[in-house]
Amino acid sequence: MKKTIIKLNKTLLISATSLILSMGSVQANSDMHQLYEDNCASCHGSDHGGYLAPALNSTTLKGRSPTALRSLIMTGSFETLMPPFYGKLSDSEIRSMVKHLQSTPKQDNPPWTMQDMKASLKVYVKDESTLPEKPNYQIDSMDNLIGVAARGKYGRGSGSKAVFINSKTHEKVGEIATGTAAHIIDFNPANPRWAYVKTDTAEIFKVDLYSMKAVRSIKTGLNGPSLGVSRDGKYLMAGSFVPHNAVILDANTLEPLKTFELEGVDLDGKMVTSDSGMIIGTPYADIFAIALENAGQVWVVDLKDDFPVTKIKNVGRHLHDAFLTHKGRKLMVAAYDDSIVTAIDLETRKIIKKLKAGCVPHVGGGAAVKVDGRTLGFGTNFGTCEKTVVSVWDLDKMELVKEVPVSGGTESPAAHANAPYVAVDIITKDKRARTIQLIDKKSLEVVKTLNVGGHAYFPEYSADGKSLYVSAGYAGDEVVVYDSTTLKKITSIAMESPAGIFSRGRVKYMTRGLSPDEME
Repeated sequence: MKKTIIKLNKTLLISATSLILSMGSVQANSDMHQLYEDNCASCHGSDHGGYLAPALNSTTLKGRSPTALRSLIMTGSFETLMPPFYGKLSDSEIRSMVKHLQSTPKQDNPPWTMQDMKASLKVYVKDESTLPEKPNYQIDSMDNLIGVAARGKYGRGSGSKAVFINSKTHEKVGEIATGTAAHIIDFNPANPRWAYVKTDTAEIFKVDLYSMKAVRSIKTGLNGPSLGVSRDGKYLMAGSFVPHNAVILDANTLEPLKTFELEGVDLDGKMVTSDSGMIIGTPYADIFAIALENAGQVWVVDLKDDFPVTKIKNVGRHLHDAFLTHKGRKLMVAAYDDSIVTAIDLETRKIIKKLKAGCVPHVGGGAAVKVDGRTLGFGTNFGTCEKTVVSVWDLDKMELVKEVPVSGGTESPAAHANAPYVAVDIITKDKRARTIQLIDKKSLEVVKTLNVGGHAYFPEYSADGKSLYVSAGYAGDEVVVYDSTTLKKITSIAMESPAGIFSRGRVKYMTRGLSPDEME
């Protein structure tokens, strides 16, 4: 009997020890996951599957030297968004992070449900009638506002915010803390007081531009940048990379109204789930258009009844961004892996034509202008091949006009009817990344290269076209302003890792790829 008790006690001790060790392991994994979320996920993806930066998981890091990975985390990656983490994380945290990354598989589309969204909704101003009736700062027109998505050095923290600037005086008029890196800013076309800021971790802030306060926020996913506002200002649509879904929100309350599971048969005949590419509203109709990156489809969502969907298939491989032209009727969608831009007629909801578009096209927010009676569109290209060009199309005839040689890969074009140049940012990872190049709208030749400093990207013209704003991110930490005609530097505005720049004038003519003369 005594032996039996001793044996039983030994068994219980082993079981208890195993349970304690198991609980400790779970806690350690939980702690490391939280450390990853707090420092890495906004760029590398909450699912460890990659986002703005490469995937970090047991498959992608297999065989990599732990010492080399530790050194990379400590020193950061030159000319990328990744800063040095030495000093922010302890040596033991960095070592543990390397082990965590090399032992953690990519998560399979972790959920973020309608219930999760509703639970995340926060109200900061309960009674919006208490907000001021007009801006509490001096500004001639709300169209003169420029919004800058500041990422912050580590993609989160006090430097992560949306900064708003009066583009007439080039002075800051307000800023909204976003906690994690701000990615996109869109404006309500029907009411000049409202803007919407979306972060890399899929939080959306409803911002009162008169008081410069966030009044509400909601988390619509785990990451993913896409956001659109309907032409009547009643609805938002937001899409995620993780999970593979999109949601329509009430633009006033941010209440989620309907979710869409993003899946379909791709160009190779496979049923796939898909990241959300661009989402765009249009002045042409009460619709949203959304690109399914992996499925090669564009869905057109009607803003009525139960939000019915028309699916346009066979658009291209790896869809991402797009812009609109011809008063918002024609949609130009970039297909990375096919190196084409597909033109879609949003009235007939059919493909018009697939246009040659250089090497890995990235059209950004689009640049479309009228020159000598022609509507010309400009498309930037990541240029991951020897040939680096900006594609120029005749958007009336839907044909390629010219491939303009530029000094490196490009990401975001900017144009304005009142400015003589189309500005493109050079993203090649060397000293060329400090520059933007200016293409003359008439000659379609590069006529000027500006050394902005930092990593120069996301050029944007002010609403009147007189000023050109450029982010000097990474090591630059400023937005630089130029005279759009003389190209002389006017001033610079300090902020931490500025990225996308968005003029409120876009709701009239630039976002949707339109220029003021096309709106007449």
